[in-house]
Amino acid sequence: MSYLEVSKISKYFNDPEHRGTFCVFEDIDLKIKKSEFITVVGHSGCGKSTLLNIIAGLEEASSGGVILEGKEVNRPGLDRSVVFQNFALIPWMTVFENIRLAVKAANPDWSKNQIKEHAFKYIDLVNLREAAKKKPSALSGGMKQRVGLARAFCINPKVLLLDEPFAQIDALTRGVIQDELVEMWEDSKSTVFMVTHDVDEAILLSDRVVLMTNGPNACIGEIVEIDIPRPRTRTSIIEHPNYYKIRNHIIHFLVERSQKLSSVNDNKESNNGNKIVSFKRELISGEKKTA
Repeated sequence: MSYLEVSKISKYFNDPEHRGTFCVFEDIDLKIKKSEFITVVGHSGCGKSTLLNIIAGLEEASSGGVILEGKEVNRPGLDRSVVFQNFALIPWMTVFENIRLAVKAANPDWSKNQIKEHAFKYIDLVNLREAAKKKPSALSGGMKQRVGLARAFCINPKVLLLDEPFAQIDALTRGVIQDELVEMWEDSKSTVFMVTHDVDEAILLSDRVVLMTNGPNACIGEIVEIDIPRPRTRTSIIEHPNYYKIRNHIIHFLVERSQKLSSVNDNKESNNGNKIVSFKRELISGEKKTA
């Protein structure tokens, strides 16, 4: 049984011109293993963030459902944490208070000292002890997102949902925070579902990259397995013989094939409608695999 399963999810919105409804995506089927790092990549409008919000319980699916450890989830819960692109920190609270609030919510029976100790564990993991008493208005974008990551991980969620968490951060800072993210993920063993437009980021962080066709009526076009051994660094990963094969394949999909597959909608011939792509054996495989 999969740890997290997205089962036949479709999402429809009311047409803004009042001509009925239009389909953002349909029949999304995805099985995710425990502690797996999954990234979803696709053009704007294919429903990546909408799918993440459905998994988070912040939005309802039009059909289908989300199953976590054998139980359907359809509302927000402390078993899932979300890190938003816009940081979403409480502006009148300090760094410590933002994180303490999450720790206290997840552990209502803990003493003040236990809560404080646990909060500072994650503050230290993102190197923000010196900024612990500062409010968000006094923090840079990178520091705000560090707080968001620490707040998300501190409740030990089963699933961490990342909605383009590094989109507003400069390239140098992004690299440092990516390293901190991987460190916390390896420590927590949480399952991660991330949305991004950054192909290099997806390859660096992921176990598998889910490629969406163009919307409307988007679907999963392919799932690319990232068979590059961990630990990975931004400098070492580009030396791996399969790095550019994987990168070029993903970019080619996004530039050309995502639109063609969206028009034809003929990619449902393999397991769960998802074509599995692997470069592990120097080939592209359409074979059936299970998650």
